[in-house]
Amino acid sequence: MAEDTKLATPDDPRLAVSAVPADRQVLRAELDRRTAGQRLTPAQRRIAQCMIENSAQLGFLSSMELAELANVSQPSVTRFAVALGFDGYLEMRRFLRSNPSFEEAQSEAETNRYQAAILAEADNLAELAQSLSNADLAKGFGEALATSRPLAVLGLRASAGLATQFAYFAAKVHPDVRLLAGGGSLVEDQIEQCWAAGGRTLLVFMMPLYPRETLRAIEIARQAGMRIALVADASFNDHDQIADLLLKARVDSRLVFDSYAAAATLVPILLDAMFSCMSVEARKRLDQIDRSSKRRKVFAS
Repeated sequence: MAEDTKLATPDDPRLAVSAVPADRQVLRAELDRRTAGQRLTPAQRRIAQCMIENSAQLGFLSSMELAELANVSQPSVTRFAVALGFDGYLEMRRFLRSNPSFEEAQSEAETNRYQAAILAEADNLAELAQSLSNADLAKGFGEALATSRPLAVLGLRASAGLATQFAYFAAKVHPDVRLLAGGGSLVEDQIEQCWAAGGRTLLVFMMPLYPRETLRAIEIARQAGMRIALVADASFNDHDQIADLLLKARVDSRLVFDSYAAAATLVPILLDAMFSCMSVEARKRLDQIDRSSKRRKVFAS
């Protein structure tokens, strides 16, 4: 059956129906349930957000109308409906029209997509805090990082920022920090060089998507005899197979691109844990760097 492709407006009679608009929280929960275990593409995330924002009229929009609202192609909307478990968009629309859980939901205080993403990250931080209730986990990381000379820090693609931030501050107290962020065979060379120089720990930041280069670098390091201290997304399932030490930080995928607030919080935590396991020389090194930067007026304030 052909769908009407004219974009619905607030005055469209199709929207003036007696059904109670779907509550955004109920719709979000339904989408989360149906996409559990899947990684949505940026286009699919846009569609999901648009569905939530337009929940009141969602059961009466054509696939073309939803595509225009989400600024994606019409086939993307159809593929998303299939990814949710429907035969196509029309079946999904019928479900949204008829499902009692949506019709009976009462609208509560609504949040926009950005507020929702921040609130989701607050939940991720709370989960991370609970996982660190045993301080020995962070201490184990700190000891491994402090005693590895040199200390190799790996982060490729989306994880490069986390690795770079850690390496920048770690170098203020650790005498030999080597950032591995370039990828390719060069990283393999750097890992072998770190091992030959005495490095025994590879700190790895691995956020989704998970580059094959990262997995290959971990394999090279393990073959050399290095311990793998891994900071990774909680949804990655093969942690135990590749990591000697593991910290998991949940990533939020509500927006077009992932948000890493929990993982970013682990950077200063690991720095603090490492520093706590280092000798008085680390404190002297930090003080010297501070005095030097003040003398050279490196910072504006």
